[in-house]
Amino acid sequence: MNEIPHGELQQQTFYELVGGEDTFRRLVHRFYEGVAGDPDLRAMYPEEDLGPAEERLTLFLIQYWGGPRTYSDSRGHPRLRMRHAPFAVNRAAHDAWLRHMRTAVDELGLPPEQRAQLWDYLVYAAASMVNTPG
Repeated sequence: MNEIPHGELQQQTFYELVGGEDTFRRLVHRFYEGVAGDPDLRAMYPEEDLGPAEERLTLFLIQYWGGPRTYSDSRGHPRLRMRHAPFAVNRAAHDAWLRHMRTAVDELGLPPEQRAQLWDYLVYAAASMVNTPG
């Protein structure tokens, strides 16, 4: 029997459990494919190229779920509400964001428990960004 020495128990992070960087890159890329074709959400992205926004969200999610801290190393503390404050995020934007994210999450094909854990966070995060009535 192989025993793990006392004090050396290692647990996988959610990031590792779901497949690491590739999984989060696929998730966010698929999400931004939806955003690109959504006139209401697309208007919230001032950059013509969605690539930089895609990279920022990818790095944020990677870090949040236990991967490398590249996001904070390059951008500092996430401060999500502050970073989204210049944009009018209403209930319609919230719903559209979740609609595109739902498609992206479902296409990952994660086991139900992991899919639910990821989805619960995304629902919470989307609700946290609403800053405008309507």
